[in-house]
Amino acid sequence: MTEIGSKPWVASAALMLAAAIVVLNFAAAAFGAETHWLAAVNLVANLTVLGAMVVAIVRAGLRAETQANQARAAVDESQARFAAVMDSAMDAIITVDEQQRIVLFNQAAEATFRCRRNDVLGSGLDRLLPARFRAAHGTHIERFGTTGVTNRRMGDATTLWALRADGEEFPIEASISQVIESGQHLYTVILRDITRRKEYEDALARQQAELREISARVLEAREDEKTLLARELHDELGQQLSAMKMDLAWLRERLPREAAELAAKAAQLDAGLDRTVAAVRRISADLRPLMLDDLGLQDATAWLITEFSNHSGVECRLDAPADAALENIDRAVGITVYRVLQESLTNIARHAQAKNAWVILGASGNWLQLEIEDDGQGIADADLARPRSLGLKGIRERVLYLGGSVEIGRAPRGGTRVLVRVPKLPTQAPTA
Repeated sequence: MTEIGSKPWVASAALMLAAAIVVLNFAAAAFGAETHWLAAVNLVANLTVLGAMVVAIVRAGLRAETQANQARAAVDESQARFAAVMDSAMDAIITVDEQQRIVLFNQAAEATFRCRRNDVLGSGLDRLLPARFRAAHGTHIERFGTTGVTNRRMGDATTLWALRADGEEFPIEASISQVIESGQHLYTVILRDITRRKEYEDALARQQAELREISARVLEAREDEKTLLARELHDELGQQLSAMKMDLAWLRERLPREAAELAAKAAQLDAGLDRTVAAVRRISADLRPLMLDDLGLQDATAWLITEFSNHSGVECRLDAPADAALENIDRAVGITVYRVLQESLTNIARHAQAKNAWVILGASGNWLQLEIEDDGQGIADADLARPRSLGLKGIRERVLYLGGSVEIGRAPRGGTRVLVRVPKLPTQAPTA
């Protein structure tokens, strides 16, 4: 039939032949009794047409069977190609239906879960999940099916876990996609065993924690040394300088009036002693402000800001709460906040080219917050990433060790903004 429809001359010939047969049949019916040869010709023609029809039907059937076989072969080839592609993938690929039954399981999945494909096809996905995650996983899949999203990554914030056939749990990273086929949802998960990577990450995290612990111990030792040195400068050297100043004053009172040159020299010595006393106090305060121990964080912060403004020419304003809000602060936290402020003010004086600076010290619940901002030229991203930005790295290490957070970036006024949040009672347990 297809050949007749595709060739007009064949169709015309068939119609003419059919018309001739019809005419012949009418003639045979009308004159066949009188003319025997006409009846014979009609019979032969009818048998010929019948045979041609039988041949055409047989040929059509054979052609249809051939086409069906070709279609089946094409489908089989397509399925084989699809299976080959699935099995060539390095990641495990699993497809389940709406009832969470496994309908596709590639070779990588066999290797990952240590089970044969024929053993898991048609079974529930729960066999591949640790028991504690099964109920939640089913709920997540159902919710994903209603979102209309075609694909997404699974477990963005947490580590996912799967279960091998031998009962071993292992970490994975996975993505899920969905399609609708014949009115039914099919969910495909592509997953990767990240056991080795997780081991490396855990080892790296342990090493970083150990390095942070060592760094904290070094900082604590430095603080203890600075405290000891500051007290020795303040107590020992300060007392000796005070005694020398008193002796010099006693000597100046007893100088003869006519010894003008000696009196001038004594005045120079007295001025030099004053400068030395001031230098000792400044060095002692830089090493460790004793008022941080004696009076607390707020007074030490106010003193540091005043000294910074006097020496740098940058007008700095402090916004701090009442003293009661800064009570019960761990000693290590107080030192850290003071050192962060000290380092930030030093950076402003050296690099910012600022005219104004603002310091906000606040407390909320168990958290202490310090914010330093200036209106200078600001810090560039490249400066934040410089390997030798030891001051900034020191700030981060101090705060992170105590369980806090640090944000360093552009300020609304165009300069640099440093925001530090740290618990009053640190999550670590540094020694004093």
